[in-house]
This record gives sequence, C-alpha cells and structure tokens, in this order.
Amino acid sequence: MTWLTDTFRVAKPIIAMCHLQALPGDPAYDRAGGMAKVVDLALHDLRHLQDGGVDAVMFSNEFSLPYLTKVRPETTAAMARVIGEIRRDIRVPFGVNVLWDPIASIDLATATGALFMREIITGVYASDFGLWNTNVGETTRHRAALAPDLRMLYNIVPEAAAYLGNRTPVDIARTTVFNNGPDALCVSGLTAGAETDTQVLSQVKAAVPDTMVFCNTGCRIDNIERQLAVADGAVVGTTFKIDGHFSNLVDPERVKAFMAKVRSVR
Repeated sequence: MTWLTDTFRVAKPIIAMCHLQALPGDPAYDRAGGMAKVVDLALHDLRHLQDGGVDAVMFSNEFSLPYLTKVRPETTAAMARVIGEIRRDIRVPFGVNVLWDPIASIDLATATGALFMREIITGVYASDFGLWNTNVGETTRHRAALAPDLRMLYNIVPEAAAYLGNRTPVDIARTTVFNNGPDALCVSGLTAGAETDTQVLSQVKAAVPDTMVFCNTGCRIDNIERQLAVADGAVVGTTFKIDGHFSNLVDPERVKAFMAKVRSVR
C-alpha cells in the first residue's frame, strides 16, 4: 500500500479543488458580502463535490488574483476561518494550497489538520507575478518543525510561469526527487483549466517511476481516461464548474458525470 492509497483509500484519487472566493485584502473581495459570503459559497461547493463522489478536496484561494509569492497574514487567517467554519461538513480527506506561498500553506495545514498541501516549492521562475524564487530548504524544515506527517505535492510545471534555465520537466523531476524527496509531483498546463500535455506527463512519470505523479490541470470527462492511464491521480477544478468555466460555482451534475467516468476506468 502506498501513502496515496493509505490516505485516499482508492487508487488514482481525484482531488477536487474547492476554490475560495476573493478574501479580505484581495482586489476582488466582496466587502458587501463579507466573509459570510465566502464561507457560504465554500460550503456550497464542498457539499456538491462530496455528494458527487470526489475522493478528496483541496482548499485554495484561487480568486486572490493576482497572486502573491509571499501572502499576507490576513489571507492565511481568512482561509483558516473558512475551513474552521465548515470543518464539520468535510467528509473526505482534505488539503490546502495558499497561492503561491508554501510556508503559508504549511501554516494553514497545521492549523486546520489538513493531510496534504500543494505548492511551488522548488526552482526559480519568470512569471506573470514577477520573478518567482523559492527556498525548499526553509520550506521542508518548516514542515519538519510544524507538521512532519503533512504530505507535500510539488508543482514542477507551474501555471503562468517558465523555469529560469534550460531544463526540461523531466530533468526537473529527476533532480527534485533526488534532492527533496517529494511525496508527489504535479504536472500542469498553462493556466487553471488548461489541459496538461499527456506526453510531458508520461515522460515525467517514466523518469521518476517510484514517485507519485498527478495531472494537475485541464482534466475533463473526455480526457480523464487518457490522463489516468499515465498519472497516479488528478487534481480537478474547472471542469466541475457550471459550464466548465473557471469563475463559476460547482455544478453537481458535472461532478457526478465526471466521477462516474473515473470509476469506470480506474
């Protein structure tokens, strides 16, 4: 049994994104609706995702655009409040992702009891959010001090960014595994909802066969069989939304149809 099946109790798990609305301090924060609206909409999406049969959920501040690479304390505090208020309704394993800050993600996981987190943990990138640096040594030591059992999903092909240096995803995967011992690697498309290149996914998996590899973006009902034939699981968000549109709320019928397809192929 791998840590993946031990955590999720199923092979090739589907981790559904529960995207939180813009939070206090974010440009798009709805001051009129306030935090009560953020909590209500998170609970709406969580219930539809769970009722649709997903294997896990991951809470992220997806609508905090444009993202910070070092988030402010109010963001982590607001996310902790949301998860705390809906905690009694969470029936599946859950994780967190504070975009784009691995230290804050560990802090949030520690405070809420999350089992896993996902972030950009290694590398240096040129991105839409500026020059994007990381400090994996600091991050892993922070995890060791606060939450040594927390599973860490390393996104090695970040959205809206390019690795500084002439290195392929395969080379990055190999050295990331050798140097850092990640629990899993995540391979992404260009943005949230953009399909992950199956060829790149296959190359990464072949390069690190003993490490779990997730398809991180763009999984849909028409490609999930192909992606799961390669990947050890998938992180899914946009396709669960009304009309498959990133900014919409979760559509329960789309979740049910997608998960029925997953159960038929895994």
